[in-house]
Amino acid sequence: MADVRDILELERSPTPEVSKEVILGLRKDAPKRKKEKEVMRRPEGMHRELYALLYSDSNKDLPPLLPTDSAGQGYKSVKAKLGMKRVRPWKWMPFTNPARKDGAVFYHWRRTCDEGKEYPFAMFNKKVELLSYSDAEYSEHLLCEGWTRAETDILFELCHRFDLRWPVIHDRWPPHLTARSIEDLKERYYNVTNCLKKVNNLTGPEGKIVNYDGDHERRRKQQLLKLWDRTPKQIEEEQQLINELRKIEARKKEREKKTQDLQKLISADTDSRKMTKTTKKKIQQTKVAKLDTAPPSLESCTGIKFPDIKSSGVSLRSQRMKLPASVGQKKVKAIEQLLTELSLENSPMAVEEVCQLFNDLRSDLVLMYGLRTILLNYVFELQTLKHQCESVMPDKVLEIPEALTINTGEESPSRPRAISEMIDAVATPNTPNRKRKAALEQSNVLKKIKART
Repeated sequence: MADVRDILELERSPTPEVSKEVILGLRKDAPKRKKEKEVMRRPEGMHRELYALLYSDSNKDLPPLLPTDSAGQGYKSVKAKLGMKRVRPWKWMPFTNPARKDGAVFYHWRRTCDEGKEYPFAMFNKKVELLSYSDAEYSEHLLCEGWTRAETDILFELCHRFDLRWPVIHDRWPPHLTARSIEDLKERYYNVTNCLKKVNNLTGPEGKIVNYDGDHERRRKQQLLKLWDRTPKQIEEEQQLINELRKIEARKKEREKKTQDLQKLISADTDSRKMTKTTKKKIQQTKVAKLDTAPPSLESCTGIKFPDIKSSGVSLRSQRMKLPASVGQKKVKAIEQLLTELSLENSPMAVEEVCQLFNDLRSDLVLMYGLRTILLNYVFELQTLKHQCESVMPDKVLEIPEALTINTGEESPSRPRAISEMIDAVATPNTPNRKRKAALEQSNVLKKIKART
C-alpha cells in the first residue's frame, strides 16, 4: 500500500501501517551485511615473495617499478629513493680492444671521467704461456719417429692460437698432413713440453711434468663407444646377469650362515658330552701324574693358516695380514716380542709382496714357537728321569749327552741369541719354571727318605 500511495502522491496516514515487517517483528533499520570481497588465494607451489609481487585490486601497496634494496625490511616498506644529485655525463667515445691485433677502433657510450682508460674487459683476455724451442734443442732432444719438424711447428702454432682447445686444434689440423687423432696431438705436445722442462731445469708450477698416457685414453674411448653402442637387448641381458649374480651371492651367504649355525650346534654337543664324561670319572691328580702327562707331538705343531679372502666386492689388502682367531694370546705376544727383537714393524705397509712374506714369517715364528715348546717339555722330562734315577741309585751318576741338552740359562752378552732362544715358550721372562721346580723338590724329598732308611 505504501508503494501505491507513493505512486499516486497521496499523504500517508499518521497511524502505522500494517506491513510484513510489523507482523513478523523485523527491524527496518537493521544494518545490512556487506558482501565480503573474494580474496585471491596464493596458488599452491608459488613462493610467498613472488605472490606478493602480483597485482590485485585488494593490494593497496603495489610493488615499485624500479628495483629496490629490500635487505632486512621486506618488499612493502622500502621504496626506490631517487636522489636529486647531478647526473654524471656520458660521452660517445672510441676504444680499442687489446685482445685484437688488427688495431680495430670501436665506439661506445662511456662516462666522461673514464675517458682515456683501458678497455675494462681486457682483463679477461687470458693467454696460455707455451714453451718454445730452438733448432738446436729440436735436433738434440725433440726428434721423434713419425713426426716431422713442420708438423711439430704447426702443432705448436695451433696450440698457441687456440689456447690448447684440443677439439678445435684437431678440427683445424691441415688435411694435407698425416691424419692425427686428439690423443696423438696431445701425446706429442706433452712429450715435447716435458723434454723442454727437463732441459731448461724449470721449477715450480712451470716445471711440473704432465704424465699423459695416450694408450690409456684410446682404450678408454673405445670402451665408452662400446658402452654407448649397446642395443636394448644387450642392456637387458646385462641387467639379468647382474640380478642372477645378486641371487647367487645371497644364496651363498645363506648357505654359509647355515653351515656356521650347524657347526655351532655340533661344537656345543661335543662340549656337553665331554663335560658329562669328566663329571662321571673321578681322577686323582698327583704331582707324579702331572709329570707323566704326554707332551705335545710334532704333528700338532703347525704354522698359521691365513684364511683366503674371497669376496665379490672391494676389500683391503691389509685384511690378509690380520691374524686369525685361532692364534692364542700367548703366541701373539711371542710374535710381537720377536718382531721387536728383529727391528720389524708389527703392521707394515700392505704391499702385495710384503703381505705374503710377512705372513710366511709369522707362520714360521709360530711353528718355531711350537717346536721350542716341545723341545723344552722333552728336556724337562729328561731332567725328571735323571733325578728319579739318581734318587733310586745314589751311587750311580747318569750322564746326559750334549746332543740332548739345551742351554736355558742366561747367556753372555757377547754371544748372539739364537731365534729359538728369543721365544719363552714355557714361562714368562724373569719367572722360574714351575714344573722343573716341582721335580727338584720331589727329588730332594726322595733323597731325605733314603738317607733316613
